[in-house]
Amino acid sequence: MGVLDEVQEAVAAVAASAGPSVVGIGSGGGRGSGIVLGEGTVLTNAHNLRGGEVTVVFPEGHSEVGTVKGVDIEGDLAVIAVGTGDAPALAWSEAAVGLGTPVFALANRSGRGLRVTQGFVSSVGRAFRGPRGRTIAGTVEHTAPMAHGSSGGPIVDATGKLLGINTNRAGEGFYQALPADEDLARRVAALGRGEAPYRPRLGLGIIPGRMARRLRQAVGLPERDGLLVREVEEGGAGAAAGLQQGDYIVAAAGKGLATVEDLQNAMEALAPGATLQLTVVRGAEERAVTLTLPDAG
Repeated sequence: MGVLDEVQEAVAAVAASAGPSVVGIGSGGGRGSGIVLGEGTVLTNAHNLRGGEVTVVFPEGHSEVGTVKGVDIEGDLAVIAVGTGDAPALAWSEAAVGLGTPVFALANRSGRGLRVTQGFVSSVGRAFRGPRGRTIAGTVEHTAPMAHGSSGGPIVDATGKLLGINTNRAGEGFYQALPADEDLARRVAALGRGEAPYRPRLGLGIIPGRMARRLRQAVGLPERDGLLVREVEEGGAGAAAGLQQGDYIVAAAGKGLATVEDLQNAMEALAPGATLQLTVVRGAEERAVTLTLPDAG
C-alpha cells in the first residue's frame, strides 16, 4: 500500500469515528463548528456565539436550538445545552502531543458537511490575543488546513480522539488549538455548571511593559520592568486602593511584573474579595499598595 493510500484510509477512518461528534454552530451565513462532549452538551468557541440561543446542526442535517450554559469570552470557550439525540460524545485522548505529532482537523460549518484535513504539530506552548485582547497561552500550533467556520471544531489523533479545540488562524498555513488537557477539562466542566471564570476587573487603563519602559526612558527615569497606569476609573478597585495616573506597578505579591498577564495571573490565583499587595513607584518613591479584589460577578 502506498503512502497516499494510507493517508486516504486514515482520513476516512477519522471521519467515521470522530465525524458524528462534530456539529455546526449557527445557520444561514454560518459561524463555526462544535463538538459533542456528552449527552445534551456541546462545546464551541465563544466567538461563534450571537446571544443566549444558538442553532446546533448535527451531521445528519437536523438542527436543534440550544441555550448557552456557560461562556468564557476571554478564554474563547462556550458550553451549550442542547438535545444531542444519538450523536456520540467525542472521547478525549490521553496521548502526549509534541512536535511532529500527526493531527486531523474536523469541521462542520453550520452543518454544511464534514471537512477533514491532515497535518502535523508544528509548535507547542504558543500564545495569541483572544477576543478581548487577553493572551491565550499554551496552544498547540498545527498545519492541518482549515476553512473559515472551522473554529470550535476538534483536532484529533489517528484513532479519532480529541487532542484540542481549533481556535485561531496563526498565519498562512498555521492554526492554533486549545489543548485537550486537564486544565481544559476543568474549565469546560465549570462552564457546564454555569460557573463563569473569575477574572477581576480593576478599573485601570494600563500601558504594558515595553512601551512603559520607553516612556520612563523618555522622561529620564531608569529602565525597569513594570506596568504604567494611564487611567484610573472612578469607583473601581484601583481607585479604592489609591492608585493614580502615572503610577508604575512593578510587583504583585512580591513577584516582579513584566507583562499585563503577570498581573492578571496574580489576581486570578486569589479568591474574590482577597487582598493583593502591589509594589508601586510614584515619582522617585517606592511604596506598598493594598488592593482588594472585586467580588465575582
